[in-house]
Amino acid sequence: MAHTFDELVEMQRAADEAHGRVLELRDAYGRPSATPWTPEQNEAYETAWQNWWKQAGTVQAAVTAHAAAEGKPRFGIEAAVRAAVRHPEPEAMSA
Repeated sequence: MAHTFDELVEMQRAADEAHGRVLELRDAYGRPSATPWTPEQNEAYETAWQNWWKQAGTVQAAVTAHAAAEGKPRFGIEAAVRAAVRHPEPEAMSA
């Protein structure tokens, strides 16, 4: 199923948030090679990482389907989606 551009933006935003959670946990726990993590920390990190990985894969597949449906280069769609998420227009930010 091809998604709309707005749906792709929302999916990418969710994937970015999930990745942020992975980075937060890594920063909070430190590198596992420097300080061994507890089993609870390992489980929390693994769960967050798996969630991010799944969401990122879903976004990639949706971008590919959207590009094919629109007859446009995949790279251009992906770049536009990421730009919309990471550099929103000023009026979109105030709404």
